[in-house]
Amino acid sequence: MPPASPAVDHAAALDRLVRFLSVEGVTGREADIARTVVAALHEAGVPADAVRHDDAHTRIPEPTQTGNLIVRLPGTSKKPAKPLLFMTHLDTVPLCAGAKPKVQGKRIVNETPNAALGGDNRTGCAVLVTLVAELIRQKLPHPPLTLLFTVREESGLFGAKHLNPADLGGPAMGFNFDGRSAGDVLVGAIGADRWTVDIRGRASHAGVAPEKGVSATLILALALAEVHAGGWFGKVVKGDKQGTSNVGPVTGGDGRPAGDATNVVTDYVQVKGECRSHDAKFVRAITAAYKAAFAAAAAKVRDHQGRPGKAVFTSRLDYVPFRLKDDAPVVTRAAAAVRALGREPVLRTTNGGLDANWMVKHGVPTVTFGAGQNEIHTVKEYVDLTEFESACRLAVLLATGE
Repeated sequence: MPPASPAVDHAAALDRLVRFLSVEGVTGREADIARTVVAALHEAGVPADAVRHDDAHTRIPEPTQTGNLIVRLPGTSKKPAKPLLFMTHLDTVPLCAGAKPKVQGKRIVNETPNAALGGDNRTGCAVLVTLVAELIRQKLPHPPLTLLFTVREESGLFGAKHLNPADLGGPAMGFNFDGRSAGDVLVGAIGADRWTVDIRGRASHAGVAPEKGVSATLILALALAEVHAGGWFGKVVKGDKQGTSNVGPVTGGDGRPAGDATNVVTDYVQVKGECRSHDAKFVRAITAAYKAAFAAAAAKVRDHQGRPGKAVFTSRLDYVPFRLKDDAPVVTRAAAAVRALGREPVLRTTNGGLDANWMVKHGVPTVTFGAGQNEIHTVKEYVDLTEFESACRLAVLLATGE
């Protein structure tokens, strides 16, 4: 069982958090915040040879400055124990660029208007660095530990997806810090597909000879009408299966508008979207419904010679759903640590993706805790310092308990 709730230098933890919040590092551009975290780790007493970056960024399909940051610490406990993983992500959403944190009572707020703060997930970074700082400062016995700071979480969980599990040292379980309440134990999360459709029509003069054209815009409209009529758009319920879907950017590719002018039949439209469910097979079913609708719509829209349009549909697995059992060792350890804080754990699942999705897929059962994030991805974002302080204590409990 975890020991009594440990003392933590909350002033030092707060300084780290403010320092991390002040460093820009939006998704894909994590080099500066990674350097800042590494410097803080060294200041806490972590030796240089315990810290490294992996090469996950070379496998991520989007431009990414650096790989995941990995810290390996040997155990100091006299009792043999399997390694533990503590993790978070380095990046923020682009809305956080230019944030200026300010401590205001028991909150940290942002002084920059029209920008988010970045508590998601600089709170997690500060928790992990505080964890090792307290273990070293207080000489607390602990099993072997791996700290993982992932990249490009916000743009698709790419860092966690593309890491090599062998780099983690074989942890028995993982604890991810990414959320609001330290008392919430996220034991499951939804899965998702992301898809893109390249719709090819045929241009013609819309006033002189519209019949000679094939409108890519019309193909899009017919496909979405079919998806909606079939109950596959938005909240999707089919018998006992549930999920969601959404259509996102509609462009001419590379940020261009879909169509060049009102007097030209649009010959190309690119559409991006997503499908989600806690049931992996149902995610694929929703995606398949979109694919079929676009194919059927492309076949219907023809020019004066009977030539149809074309819709090339591609999809990729964004992340797989998972649900840990309530009596799984990682869940019981997490719940016991929350109780040692004097709180009652709340086991929950989420309809958002987490790095934990991929960790479970990699064979490391992982739960997720909050660390004070509030109103994330909005200009109203703030950090609740009471929850942040609880998360720091919780991390020490998890690392030193049995």
